[in-house]
Amino acid sequence: PLVLLAASASCKDFLDVNDNPNAPQDVSANLYLAPMLHWMATAPQLDGRYVGRYTQQWTLPGTVLSTWDRMGYDPSSDNGAQIWRDVYWTFGQNLVDMMDKAEAEERWDLLGVGKVLKAWGWQATTDLHGEIIVKEAIDQSKFSFNYDTQEYAYQEIQRLLNDAITLLARSDGAVDPTYLARTDKMYNGDRGKWLKLAQGLLALNLSHYSNKGTYKPADVMAAVDRSFTSGADDALQSFPATNNNDTNFWGRTRNNLTTYRQTQFVVGLMDGTAFGGIVDPRMSRMLAPAPNGSYRGLDINVVGFGAIPVDQRPNNFFGYAGTGGLQQPGRYLFDDKVKTPVVTYAQLQFVKAEAAFRAGDRATALAAYRNGVSAHIDFVNARNNDNAQAATQITSAEKASFLASPAIVPASPAGLTLTHIMSQKYIAQWGWAHVELWTDMRRYHYTDIDPATSLQVYPGFVPPATLYPDNGGKIVQRIRPRFNSEYVWNRAGLDAIGGLALDYHTKPMWITEP
Repeated sequence: PLVLLAASASCKDFLDVNDNPNAPQDVSANLYLAPMLHWMATAPQLDGRYVGRYTQQWTLPGTVLSTWDRMGYDPSSDNGAQIWRDVYWTFGQNLVDMMDKAEAEERWDLLGVGKVLKAWGWQATTDLHGEIIVKEAIDQSKFSFNYDTQEYAYQEIQRLLNDAITLLARSDGAVDPTYLARTDKMYNGDRGKWLKLAQGLLALNLSHYSNKGTYKPADVMAAVDRSFTSGADDALQSFPATNNNDTNFWGRTRNNLTTYRQTQFVVGLMDGTAFGGIVDPRMSRMLAPAPNGSYRGLDINVVGFGAIPVDQRPNNFFGYAGTGGLQQPGRYLFDDKVKTPVVTYAQLQFVKAEAAFRAGDRATALAAYRNGVSAHIDFVNARNNDNAQAATQITSAEKASFLASPAIVPASPAGLTLTHIMSQKYIAQWGWAHVELWTDMRRYHYTDIDPATSLQVYPGFVPPATLYPDNGGKIVQRIRPRFNSEYVWNRAGLDAIGGLALDYHTKPMWITEP
């Protein structure tokens, strides 16, 4: 018996080698938060390299026309699936554990934040991919997973946000802003701002119903009014740039966007082409000049730079020719230390403007629209001041002159159009809000006509002349689910929703259909 006891003890001691006192297996609930906030801001940037080509924010000039510039995809690749990976893996069980611990400890503020993150994840994932796995997600007993409808995902997002709103209003239990602030690198433990963010995300969700009979613009406006009250509420992720992983993904050091260039479409929205010859002062602070100081955009249908003279070819987004700019000041969102947005006040004001316009309340729509344009000018200045970037600040005089132009801000509510609202929202979201921007364009079917003007809601947007072969002549509507998790391991689940079809990425989204 003594020998058996010794053997038993020895076996236990051997197994204890897996208990690392420097990496405890049971951690404080708040320690899960910071990495998830990082990816909440960064994952959309990774996918934005591809979504941004569907929406013609930028293009990747090369020796051939790329798959994404032709509204296609890269087969057998995880390109365009970073949000999928982070929602199901980086968040995944970590978010479940954080929320379970927070609930057990009555940390209602942290639990509310967790539900906001959960809702944001489902929103971003379903808006990129359509049908997604919700009910069976993070079930460790399963090896294959059934997809849920986009309608169900939207309902679950609303439930989570409403729960978060209730929780973030509580001050009882173990609610503690100091505890939350230790890892809350976005709002420093301010649950009031998290509450506003939850309302803002709800407004975004509800605004997507614009093609549905259940669309309620009054509910959209009410949610916006309960959300951000100024740019001081913007959800921003800071990047101190002390090493690669805490440096802005768009910064020159990370080298993830160095060869990309702006398109003719976005330049046309800002150089006066689309709006009565009025040059937007943000253009020279957001977009990249050519070496000769002019602002040019690339034609997505032309290989490389086409016939554009070398001195007129747009610089990279950091403001330098070729691949220059390393260890130099960047511009706008393209700097190593810039604060990267998740949701902004300006963005939400355009959401309100669209809802009010659709409700027939043109006066409210015009006021919100003007707020949106004004706030985004301030946002551009703030981001260009995050790290003393090279771009100059937009002066008060420039701002006042721009806002006083009837071509930009109509003199009366009757002059406001959907083209005004959605084009200016595009500009305000350019370079960061890739999922929302693409959802907007799909809600307007890319080329819908503004009934007030008989012109496109997005003036100057033209789909690629040569679409990717698998499209079958159809415009892209969704990104295919992540290859390595779904097409390798979950083909039965994909087959049930038609996901194995070559043209699955052209299947319309439920939220964009009547």
